[in-house]
Amino acid sequence: MFLEVFNIRNKKDDLQINNEITDKEVRLLDVDGSMLGVVPLAEAMKLAGDKDLDLVKISPNAVPPVCKIADYNKTVYEKAKKDKEAKKAQKVVELKEIRLSVNIEEHDLEVKVKNAHKFLSEGNKVKASLRFRGRQQKYTNDGNDVMSRFAEALSEIGSVEKAPLQEGRTMFMIIGPKKHD
Repeated sequence: MFLEVFNIRNKKDDLQINNEITDKEVRLLDVDGSMLGVVPLAEAMKLAGDKDLDLVKISPNAVPPVCKIADYNKTVYEKAKKDKEAKKAQKVVELKEIRLSVNIEEHDLEVKVKNAHKFLSEGNKVKASLRFRGRQQKYTNDGNDVMSRFAEALSEIGSVEKAPLQEGRTMFMIIGPKKHD
């Protein structure tokens, strides 16, 4: 009774064990991972009880669901360890922004290209934005020229994923790192 009130394991993504499993029959795996076949739930529970272990539903979406005879705590530990390794292995790609202007000087553009080169070599994407101020709105062609020079300077390491696009007073494009084969 006490354990039912304070059931800590009652999470949505948690594995079902023993009496929580309500399916009529399950595909059963033994402790060592060998397939025991499709068996009725009562028989699977009896086999798990005979070995003083839990019946853990490891694949609830399969038809019939896959259950394994295992120690529940060990299964949860191994699952958490595997999830942690998978999270460590994934690379998060960030979007770094570099602001340009319509009348940017050549040296300033080179500095911006150098910074963008560093971001792309780290595997991040670069968003080059150019804001038109006041009467510069008339000179969108100049903005396109600046954007194309910027993209051309980065053509070795990056490729344009989204061509220059103007929204209101701002023009932007996105450059991603080239895939290394």
